[in-house]
Amino acid sequence: MSATSPASARTRPDRCPGVLRPWPAADGALVRVRVPGGQLPTASLVALSAVAREYGDGLVRVTGRANLQLRALPAVDGHLPAAVVEAIEATGLLPSRSHDLARNILCSPQTGRAGGRADLRPLVAALDRAVCASPVLAGLPGRFLFTLDDGRGDVRDRHVDLGLDAVDARAGRVRTGPATGDVVGLDRAADVLVALAEDFVRARGDRPDAPWHLDEEFAARPRSVVPLPYGPVAGGEHVAVPDGIDPATAARWAALTSEVVITPWHGVLI
Repeated sequence: MSATSPASARTRPDRCPGVLRPWPAADGALVRVRVPGGQLPTASLVALSAVAREYGDGLVRVTGRANLQLRALPAVDGHLPAAVVEAIEATGLLPSRSHDLARNILCSPQTGRAGGRADLRPLVAALDRAVCASPVLAGLPGRFLFTLDDGRGDVRDRHVDLGLDAVDARAGRVRTGPATGDVVGLDRAADVLVALAEDFVRARGDRPDAPWHLDEEFAARPRSVVPLPYGPVAGGEHVAVPDGIDPATAARWAALTSEVVITPWHGVLI
């Protein structure tokens, strides 16, 4: 697998933040908490809101990749204090310190709830386990993205690195950047995607200018967006959270449901 592109102009490693690699913002440390597939237990959201209230600005923010961010956290020599890292770990949202930056998995938010050709929630869980189990993938850039589309086409335009488009309830077509590949069973898809990602890590090396994406040229192109509308939708209600989630909102959602889905449109599907 090629890990270079004529359009690549990288001159430094990526600086995408994580829990163990905070970004030094003007208001304090900013950290990103990966939420594979956007599938978020409300108990974990309540716990993370408590961390934000105790150590940060009190809000949990949603990113364009359906992850979460905390801001205004304390930092010592560019790192969070051990107590803050342990508090985030206690939420269950940091299962592997070594793979803090690697668990970037985007999935159709409504999968398994309404529509789509397949329920990809089991694949999200299997892929996350397989990524964390691979020592090689601890070296994935923080910008590298796995994209799983359940056939409705809502996140298909986000394919930059590796992914899968469901073709029916049991199989999907592998994507490598913009290119389509083989159709594989969903029960094998996690292993196939991890093997391809390991090939990428080995091919890219560890130079400062090593590529962040499988296909840098495609990554630089503008891509269309197919947003899920806010309001009542099939499978629940899509709520916009442009200003973040406060502890009271997290507690209210936890009283209604055991899980919400973070969406790549700065929203939450309840």
